[in-house]
Amino acid sequence: MEKDEKYLRAKKRVENLKAFYIHLIVYILVNAMLLVMNLISDTGNWWFLYPLTGWGIGLIVHGVSTFTFGIFGAEWEERKIKKYMDKDR
Repeated sequence: MEKDEKYLRAKKRVENLKAFYIHLIVYILVNAMLLVMNLISDTGNWWFLYPLTGWGIGLIVHGVSTFTFGIFGAEWEERKIKKYMDKDR
């Protein structure tokens, strides 16, 4: 039973990692296209920086939630799961 739990948790982490990489690729492609459009339009201002920055902040948040470093790593998760499971008994 513990192996099933570990497998499901590992599968969820892999899915989250895959979703982050897809998000990163789309971010790069779309913002590259916006840069090209900005250069072609020759408006004199760098308007593509606004979506680049806003979306970039969202991408950073997604990355932090995907790659949980520090005190919120896998060991912390495991301790919290055990704590809540013990409370339910």
